[in-house]
Amino acid sequence: MHNKENMHDVFLGLGSNLGDRGENLDHAINKIEERIGKVIATSAFYITDPVGFDSENQFLNAACKVETKLLPLELLQATQTIEKEMGRNVKSHDKIYADRIIDIDLLLFDYEIVEYPQLILPHPHLHERAFVLLPLAEIAGDYVHPVLHKTIDQLKSELK
Repeated sequence: MHNKENMHDVFLGLGSNLGDRGENLDHAINKIEERIGKVIATSAFYITDPVGFDSENQFLNAACKVETKLLPLELLQATQTIEKEMGRNVKSHDKIYADRIIDIDLLLFDYEIVEYPQLILPHPHLHERAFVLLPLAEIAGDYVHPVLHKTIDQLKSELK
């Protein structure tokens, strides 16, 4: 048995709008289970329109809860490695987004507030994005956002 005390609850957001999107999400979830930790819950897959750029390709989005021993920066490195292995070579350039095979975003890490130059948790745009909040509310509706002090369900209901 592993020691529960060293375990962290992490919520990840997943997105794909190229190729077989459902297969891409399933593949990413399998890799998360291999590299990061036990996947405790996965939301349904949601069809959403791209945000921040124009594309003819709709996204499939999901969220998952993972139990991991990894710390935030290790987690970031692991998710970026999975993205690269799955064929995603470029992150956004100058805040310009593009179609992608897979996107894995770190959303929440326990109830902690984490600030590094390359990583801020909770995800700074989490509360503004339906494509994050809809799947996240399904598996973590009662989770209280450590900065905004509202539940994910409340944040979802406040979406414009």
